[in-house]
Amino acid sequence: MPRLAVGDAAPDFTLPTADGGSLTLSDLRGRRVIVYFYPAASTPGCTKEACDFRDSLASLQSAGYAVVGVSPDPVGALAAFADTEGLTFPLVSDLDRSTLEAWGAWGEKTLYGKTVTGVVRSTVVVDEAGLVTHAQYNVRATGHVARLRRELGVG
Repeated sequence: MPRLAVGDAAPDFTLPTADGGSLTLSDLRGRRVIVYFYPAASTPGCTKEACDFRDSLASLQSAGYAVVGVSPDPVGALAAFADTEGLTFPLVSDLDRSTLEAWGAWGEKTLYGKTVTGVVRSTVVVDEAGLVTHAQYNVRATGHVARLRRELGVG
């Protein structure tokens, strides 16, 4: 599975959002963007990670970062997840997994001691010019956002 590395151009995407619109990554050029990939809305780990991003959103935005969550869930599941958890950053649906694959966030992973194919929990930070500044794969849901904030120098 090819993965993105620091300095790579972030693959553009246009995906439907939980609020019924769509989001195109290149429309965010000029801003730094944290794109995180998670397996499934409303599951314990994904909820913990999303809520950590929600709780850190003000400080991330103050530091100039936008946050976008990507999963293969249908828009309806994302809308329910956003509503239930009070998520105010965009959640986008990648039903055909083309974006997950292009960003290296789909492939083999170990789950409960077995090798399976699915979403690899990942976070990629993109700079104002659309280049990757951080690419983290197989991250843990718990503690990941706090570590990312430290690495980005966000208080």
